[in-house]
Amino acid sequence: MKKLNRIGRVPMPQLVLWWAVRASLLIFSIWGLLHHSTTQFLMGLFSIAFSHLWDLWQLLGGKSFITRVGYFSQTLLNVFLFFGVVIGYVLNTKTNFAHMDLVEHFMAGVVAAYFAYDFAVAFQGRSRHLSPALASMFALCFAVFLCVGWEFYEFTMDRLYGYTLQRSFILDEGGLVDTMVDLILGSAGALVGMFLVAFSKNGIIGKNRKARRAAVKAQSKADREAELAFLEHEQI
Repeated sequence: MKKLNRIGRVPMPQLVLWWAVRASLLIFSIWGLLHHSTTQFLMGLFSIAFSHLWDLWQLLGGKSFITRVGYFSQTLLNVFLFFGVVIGYVLNTKTNFAHMDLVEHFMAGVVAAYFAYDFAVAFQGRSRHLSPALASMFALCFAVFLCVGWEFYEFTMDRLYGYTLQRSFILDEGGLVDTMVDLILGSAGALVGMFLVAFSKNGIIGKNRKARRAAVKAQSKADREAELAFLEHEQI
């Protein structure tokens, strides 16, 4: 059995992964509640909600273009949530490992770029073909924008509520260094993600490469013929 949706079927292995991540997040949240950690409890609940984003788009999107975003973006997001929330929280609180934040920012860039590529293609619509180069540039810019937006959030929380998300203190450049390292890693992840999704979608890497390359070439040929026909019509 495979889950039906508007743009195809979600393979069973990915569905199993989704539910395994959700189960781990639920256990993580309940564990926090039982041990009087409101932060851990709420973090788990919000993460579970984000793990259902793709499902909510299918249910609530109606005829919206957002329902055409591929399910693999949700798979990447779920993997990111598991490592960022469950693994990251445990490492940060139970061990001396101090670099999980760097891994998370890099992974966030990769995931954001992959989603943004699908988002750009879906927004363009089925009747209009979007250049892979343009979709790739949008993916990179969108992912970097999200990285910057997250740093805005961290700065705001530090200033309004006295948090130390950016590790900034008076007369200390630690906050600047932390912010710049996060932005650099997020942008590097976005760049890697841009190439991965572009190569995958256009048949350079991954499964069924020949079929995807043939489809891309056929679409490009059809676009050129349509453009030539339009120009000839304009000259009449």
